[in-house]
Amino acid sequence: MKRISNLTILAIALLFSCGAPKQDQGKASGKLFIIGGGDRTNAMMNELVDLAGLRAEGYIYILPMASSVPDSSILWAREDFNVTGIKKVFGFNFLPGVTPPKAQLDSLRNAKLIYICGGDQSRFMSVVLNSTIMDAVHQAYKNGSVIAGTSAGAAVMSKKMITGNQKKHPETDAGFVTIESDNIEITQGLGFLTDVIIDQHFIKRQRLNRLIAVSIENPDELCVGIDESTAIIVDGDYATVTGIHQVIVIKNSGKIKHLKDGLLGTEGLQLNVYLPGQKFRLR
Repeated sequence: MKRISNLTILAIALLFSCGAPKQDQGKASGKLFIIGGGDRTNAMMNELVDLAGLRAEGYIYILPMASSVPDSSILWAREDFNVTGIKKVFGFNFLPGVTPPKAQLDSLRNAKLIYICGGDQSRFMSVVLNSTIMDAVHQAYKNGSVIAGTSAGAAVMSKKMITGNQKKHPETDAGFVTIESDNIEITQGLGFLTDVIIDQHFIKRQRLNRLIAVSIENPDELCVGIDESTAIIVDGDYATVTGIHQVIVIKNSGKIKHLKDGLLGTEGLQLNVYLPGQKFRLR
């Protein structure tokens, strides 16, 4: 009887083990620190370092590929982090079409803080999209690292990435002065935020028209415009505003799209303006 009892218990245990849902497997434990561009204040840089736990151990890894002067961008990023007292700041300019060195991928994967410089987000993604570099950054995030980026480095955080180009007015220097259909170019970003689209330099460069158009044409995405010298800290389903300016969040609750002569219209668009210290839900 004792043997039968033990076998029964084992069978039940195996049944529950096989049939039970797996909890949080593959879920990332890292955080995002998404900066809208402009000057990074000393307080912001120290907050970023503290968030990553770098006072105790670890190092920072700079990704400069968005910049037209990547080697200089690594040096400038090091200067930004000098105010924090952290000296272990490394970086590497990965090149398009060149196999990334394994040692550099390992260093990237094990960094406690990965920092993506500003420049051109499309230039950055032309190097990393669907590459071992992208895999390494995602692995670091999954393991608990902080992924930070400023300006172009902010735009790449979402799965749907605003490139900054206008399809209908490619030569204009006037900015985004219309709200019209099929004008805002969107391509694939790093995908840390799968249902959020990030815009940067937002209030300073008057990009509300652009994000409204994006929201109307992408009603399932939460659209987040981050101003300069300002950031959002993403931890799970929530974002906290930090820095010195505001963050504007647009939600197309009604998912309504009107179209007339190329102009976009909608109803029920929800717009919120958040101040430093405030928190909002992403999902």
